[in-house]
Amino acid sequence: MLTTKKKQTVIKKNQTHEKDTGSPEVQVAVISTQIDELAKHLKKHKKDNHSRRGLIKMVADRRAHLKYLERKSKPRYDALVKKMKLS
Repeated sequence: MLTTKKKQTVIKKNQTHEKDTGSPEVQVAVISTQIDELAKHLKKHKKDNHSRRGLIKMVADRRAHLKYLERKSKPRYDALVKKMKLS
């Protein structure tokens, strides 16, 4: 589970302006952090299929946000992929 403090630091690193909490960049960063934490959990608990389903949904959600950003602004997409080291 992503703590509030950790989520706030992720948001601060990826904001496009001071009060930004909903831009695609921020959403992808938060989802990526959640994916990383859940992946660590699943390495330890291999038979936790309910959490595995949640992980698959998060990966699909992140992919949808990235496709949206690529369609709307290719330079912002490229910068985010490079910054987050995705793909």
